Order: sequence, then C-alpha cells, then structure tokens
Amino acid sequence: MSSTGRPELQELLRGVDEIECVTPDLNGVPRGKVMTAAGFLEGRRLQLARGVLLQCMMGGYPEAKFYGSDDSDLALVAEPTQIHRLPWSESPRALAICDADEFDGQSSGLSTRGLLKQVIARYAAHGWQPVVATELEFFVFAPNTDPMQAFKPPVGLDGRREDGCSAFSVSSNNGLRPFFSEVYKCMEALGLPRDTFMHEMGVSQFEINLLHGDPLLLADQTFMFKHMLKEVALKHGLTVVCMAKPLAHTPGSSMHIHQSVVEQGSGKNIFTGADGQATAAFYNFIGGQQALLADFTLLFAPHVNSYQRLCHPYASPNNACWSEDNRAAGLRIPASSPVARRVENRLPGADANPYLALAASLAAGLYGIEHELQPSEPIQGDFEVPQELILPCTMHAAIEKLRASSVAVELFGAEFVEGYIATKSMELTSFFDEITPWERRVLAAHA
Repeated sequence: MSSTGRPELQELLRGVDEIECVTPDLNGVPRGKVMTAAGFLEGRRLQLARGVLLQCMMGGYPEAKFYGSDDSDLALVAEPTQIHRLPWSESPRALAICDADEFDGQSSGLSTRGLLKQVIARYAAHGWQPVVATELEFFVFAPNTDPMQAFKPPVGLDGRREDGCSAFSVSSNNGLRPFFSEVYKCMEALGLPRDTFMHEMGVSQFEINLLHGDPLLLADQTFMFKHMLKEVALKHGLTVVCMAKPLAHTPGSSMHIHQSVVEQGSGKNIFTGADGQATAAFYNFIGGQQALLADFTLLFAPHVNSYQRLCHPYASPNNACWSEDNRAAGLRIPASSPVARRVENRLPGADANPYLALAASLAAGLYGIEHELQPSEPIQGDFEVPQELILPCTMHAAIEKLRASSVAVELFGAEFVEGYIATKSMELTSFFDEITPWERRVLAAHA
C-alpha cells in the first residue's frame, strides 16, 4: 500500500491498536477484517475470500460457480484518502475503506466500488468528469427487540412518541438532539461535509444532503455515513433504519442522486450551452436513463422491501418519465441556474448500495450520450405514465428484467450480473419461505 509509512498516516494512527479494513459487498454492507495497526503500517497484504462480495442479506452464499469453485482470495487495498479514526469508538480505533482487487492489481469483477471506478474512467476517456450529490433518508426508532412488532419512534421529551405531524419541524421535542449532535461531530471528524438536514415526511424520518462532488468520493461518504449512523445510534440506545419502507402507511426512504457532467480542466457543465440553454448531451443523458432504468431497477431497489416503497409511490416514483421540477417523475430536473443544470434520479431507495446505484445511474446516462438516445416528451402536472416507462414493481420482475438485459452485461460484465442475480434470487426465495402475519390474519379463516 503506497500510503504506508507516511508520517501523517503514522500520526493519524497514533495510539490505535486495530483497523477495520472493509469493502462494500453487493448490498453495500461493510465486509472485511480487523487488522492490527502495526501490520497495516507495515503494508502487510490483507486477503479476503472473493465469495464474501456475494454474501446475501441472510448470511449465505450462492453456488460457488458464481465466484469460482476454489473461492480464492482477493486483496483488500486501502484507499489512502479513506483511512479514518472512528470518532464514536470508546477506545482508539480506525477504519479503512478498501478496494477488492485481484492479485495482479485489477479490480475484481464483483467489486461495486471497482465498477463505479470503471464508469468514471469511461467518462474520463471523453474528457469528462461526472459530478453527483446524494440525498439520504433514514428513520430513527426506539430499539426493536421483537421483529414481529412494528418499529416505534423514540419517546420524546413530553413523554409521548411522535405521531406523524412533525414533518419539517425543527423542534427538539423528539429528544434526539444529543444523538444528532454526536452525528454532526462525527461527520466533521470524518471529513463528511453536510449541506442541509431536515425532518422528512415520515414518523421519525430524517434526510441529510451531502455536498456534490466526485462520484467515488460521494459513494465513500454515503457508505461511511450510513455505517456511522448505526454505530452512533447504538451508543444512544436508538436504532437507525435505512430500509426503503420500514413503516406501513408512511412514506419510504430514498437515496435520490443528482447528476451533472463537466469538462475536465475547465469544469464547464456539458448540459448547458454557451447560450444558457440545454445541450444535446443533456437530452441524450436523460434518454439513456429512460432506456435503462427498467433494466437496472434491481440495482436501485435491491430488496423485497424496496418494492413496498415503489408500489406506494408517494414521492417515490416507479417510472422513467422526466419533468422540470415535478416530484412525481422518476427523473426530475430541479429548478436551478444554467451552470447547475442537473438530472435527479429519484428511483434509488435508502437501502441501495451507493457505489452500485451511482455506477448504474451514471452508466445509463453515458450510454445515452454515446448512442445519442432521445428522451420522451417531458411531463408536467398530473399525468398517466406511458406503459413503456413503467418500471418493475416487484423484485421478481426486476430480477427477470436484469437477467434479460444485454446492456447490463455489456456495461458491468457477466461475472457481476450473474453473481448479483444469484444472490438476489436467494434473498427472494428466503422471503417466500416464510408466511407473513397478513396471510394468517386475512386468509386463514376463509381461503
């Protein structure tokens, strides 16, 4: 590792005994090993079985053929700019975000961080740099020790639980100020700049907007932020949930992605011409997203629960329509100055892997530019979604759509697509192996 031995790194890790060396798996879950600081500073190679990248949410793995029958190792290679002391840890401890690479230095085809880097490189080949920002929504609940019971918000300072009337409130009555104060301190310590923060529409639901920038940096920041939220919540006797739809009759949680593309060097937004008007590249980018959002829905909505959000589309549109500042469209063009012209992809849920969601969205836009794809007419006001722009609204349909996509294989490789589908199919099968309370309550007496 090129950064080892640097005086500043040695200073950063002074007093640290252990380092969590993690890489995102297909679901965006931090996976890896804990290494001694001494071994890390010596540049000792850390290895991880490649099958770990395909680990499903239940803990199992698909057939070995999807990651090699010998389940050989990959190298975890730390990103020098993403080594941090953990500000929430009681004892000095650090975390390093790592790439999962083959021993020849090539990125593993199963690495979602590697896939995002490849997409960024394809933009660079044109002399361009994508710029993104993420908006992450999440719920803060009281501890939930019985999964058969619904999540509940924490008890507030008045002795009551929030009832859903606090959207956009800045009141401290929810009793969460100490939690968020530590979240902000940890963000500052980790170098996570925040833009805006607010109470969202749901019961005890909140949103943080991260400042726009390089896609890999934003993916790292979003990945780190989600990990930090859960760790800090545990210290405060709380539970943070980034499920897409944790509560019935309540808006779900999204991870909207704002996207623009600038020229390398000049920083000029290629979506805006010298006259201030939208360029052909802008429309082609939208055309690419419209053409591929259905194929890539499983990458933006990766779990069974994701489709609870998409099938109840309050501010969570399951369509590939586009519009000027209409939140019912899957692709929204926010009101902005010409220099800040951008496309907001509103499909991803908070449960999406940020590396994969950014890679898929940016790859779709670039595909549209390269193939000069034209978008549909924009929609405004109340509208009926054309049949061809309706997206899959079940996990099974999304799996089959991705399975049939030759473009997905072209952009992300057969190894990744086949492995991802295998893992997601296991998850769906596991879900159908259980009978839900609704089925027993509603069907047992009469079916």
